[in-house]
Amino acid sequence: MSRPNPSLPAAPNSELSAVSLVIPIFNESANLEKLWQRLLPVAQGLPYEWEIIFVDDGSSDDSLALLSEIAGRCERVRVVELARNFGQHAALLAGFRECRGDVVVTLDGDLQNPPEEIPRLLEAVAAGNDVVGGWRAERQDHAYRRFASRLHNRVTSLIVGVPMHDYGCMLRAYRRHIVDTVIECDEKAAFIPALANSFAKRVAEIEVDHDQRSGGQSKYNLFKLAQLSLNLVTGFSLLPIQVVSLTGILIAVVGMLFAALLLAHRLIYGPQQEGAMWTLFAVLFFFVGLLFLALGLLGEYIGRIYQEVRRRPTYLVRSVHEGRFPVDS
Repeated sequence: MSRPNPSLPAAPNSELSAVSLVIPIFNESANLEKLWQRLLPVAQGLPYEWEIIFVDDGSSDDSLALLSEIAGRCERVRVVELARNFGQHAALLAGFRECRGDVVVTLDGDLQNPPEEIPRLLEAVAAGNDVVGGWRAERQDHAYRRFASRLHNRVTSLIVGVPMHDYGCMLRAYRRHIVDTVIECDEKAAFIPALANSFAKRVAEIEVDHDQRSGGQSKYNLFKLAQLSLNLVTGFSLLPIQVVSLTGILIAVVGMLFAALLLAHRLIYGPQQEGAMWTLFAVLFFFVGLLFLALGLLGEYIGRIYQEVRRRPTYLVRSVHEGRFPVDS
């Protein structure tokens, strides 16, 4: 596969000294040893100091035990153990708070994101970009997943205002100031790639390989993807509720015109029963459907406000299995 390399000129502050690899893990015991065997040579070959932060997101299998064993083998590995399953993006935030590198690379633990692509991401960051995303041009997923992902990416690009082919790829790199800004936001339903892009001045995207899952099961189904898209829409834009408001005005005008038409019809032709009842039922169902849509959108926005004002923690760290990072923080 031919892949475009970033061509942006180097920025004055593009020097990198330390890299953090943040990997959220949830029930990936079938892949962890393979992941480690492929990830370690990549990290050792980097021209920077490095650390690896695994975040166990409340796994119910042997993932935590395997991660602890890996941390015992390498002093540059730390394992953040969350109290329960808080979700992928909450796990990433936990990893962001623990890492110390001036560039943070994220990837999934299922080996569908090849660790061997990490140096290319870092090259794009060194070229002066604040955020670099991976683009899975040839995804090894079912057709319905690819279709849903394309729709999600188009909606995300429209809302965030930063067009990208693939917002769902977790193989991404962020400069330290972007990571710190995302942490300061402390949003309860944050979609990190979109949030980071909204703060970045220079964003790049490079085509990366995408492998089939070698073990375990995918954690994202269509329902979770739809939920993520809804969180994204309500978290980054007021457009949906504005569209509903404008639609309400339009329907009110159309309703008045329709009422005037029915009145004129009655005055000219007199009362008629045929067809009138079904017409009224159709109009009623349309209005009821629109009301439910409006109530649902209002509920989403109010729910987000409710989550934020409660100020409950996005995640809880039970313990950190320490390693040692050789660069002073």
